[in-house]
Amino acid sequence: MKLHRLPALLLFTTIASAADLPHVPSKSIAEKQELLFSDDFQGSEPAKVWHKVVPTFTVENGTLKGTQTRDQDVPSADGKSISKAHAAVHGLEIPTKDSVVECKIRFEGATMIDVEFDDRKYTGAHYGHLCRAQIRLNGVTIIDERDGNMRNDIREMRNDPTKKEEVNKLLKGRQVTYPAKLETGKWYDLVVETVGDEMRVTIDGKAAAYLKSSGIAHATKSKIELGVAGKDGFFDEVKVWNAKARK
Repeated sequence: MKLHRLPALLLFTTIASAADLPHVPSKSIAEKQELLFSDDFQGSEPAKVWHKVVPTFTVENGTLKGTQTRDQDVPSADGKSISKAHAAVHGLEIPTKDSVVECKIRFEGATMIDVEFDDRKYTGAHYGHLCRAQIRLNGVTIIDERDGNMRNDIREMRNDPTKKEEVNKLLKGRQVTYPAKLETGKWYDLVVETVGDEMRVTIDGKAAAYLKSSGIAHATKSKIELGVAGKDGFFDEVKVWNAKARK
C-alpha cells in the first residue's frame, strides 16, 4: 500500500436536455502538481487515513468495496428522529483547492459511484457539501451543491410547493447530466479534474462531462469522499494531486 500525504442520494435534480449540455473540453483543464495521496488497497482493511462517513466499506481482493446498507429510512436509536437512507461514503482529509482525482471504478450492482468534495466548516450548504461527480451506468452527472441543491435557503424553499418555479430558476446551470454507456463487471479509469469554477470528468481517457459553476471554485475543499449507492461498487488505485489550470 502506498500512502502519500458523494452521494448522498439526490433529493432534487434538474437535468439539461442534450441540446443544452455544455461542450466538454477535449483536452485536460488541469496540470498535475504534487501527489498528495495514493492507495492501491493491498492491506486487509482500509488504511487509518480513511474514515467512515456512512457505512459500509471494506477491502476485498486488493480493492475498496462500497455497499449501501442504509437503504431505507429507519427510526434512530433514541426514537426521536429518522435515519435517512443514504449512499455508503468513505472519506479522506485532503485539503485542496484545485485537484486531479484518479481512480479505477467497477459496478457490481451499484446504481451510482461518485467522487465528492466537502468543507465541513462551511455553513452555507448542508453538511458543507460543495460539488461532486456521479457516475451511473447510463450517465455522468456533475453537481455544484454549494450554490445549488445543497444551499441552505434552496433546501428550505423545496419544502414549499409554491416556490417550485423559483427553485428551478436558482438551480439552473448548477447540474448537468451527460449520457454514458457503461457495463457491470468492467473496470473503468475515472478522472475528476477540478480547477477554479470548472469540473471535468473523463472515463477511460474520453471526455465524459463538464460543468462551470461558482460553487466548484470554493477555495477550501477540505475533504474528498467516495460514495456508492446500491450493491456493490469498487474502487482501486486512488490518487489525488494538487493541480493548477492548464495554459
